Amino acid sequence: MQVHIGSHTLLRAEERGTCEAEILDVLGNGFSIPAKYGKLGKAKVYPFDRLRHGKHYWQKRVEVYYFLEADALITVTVYVFFGTWEGQRADSL
Repeated sequence: MQVHIGSHTLLRAEERGTCEAEILDVLGNGFSIPAKYGKLGKAKVYPFDRLRHGKHYWQKRVEVYYFLEADALITVTVYVFFGTWEGQRADSL
């Protein structure tokens, strides 16, 4: 299946602290999450162990929302959350 990462998704990725490689990794290896309005969602937790905006975070969770159209997966947006998630393994790229 072809993956199309929209320009809006890439812009938000840069602003929110992720990249195209992580988006593709989430889509290929992430776990399903609920989404609204007929969209689909996947997420993955990554180790972070760095400062972001002056605060230290151990992990980051990347969530990608998308829809399927014919033979293509088309991204809608990406969200990134920083913190610690118990019980969710943080994989590295």
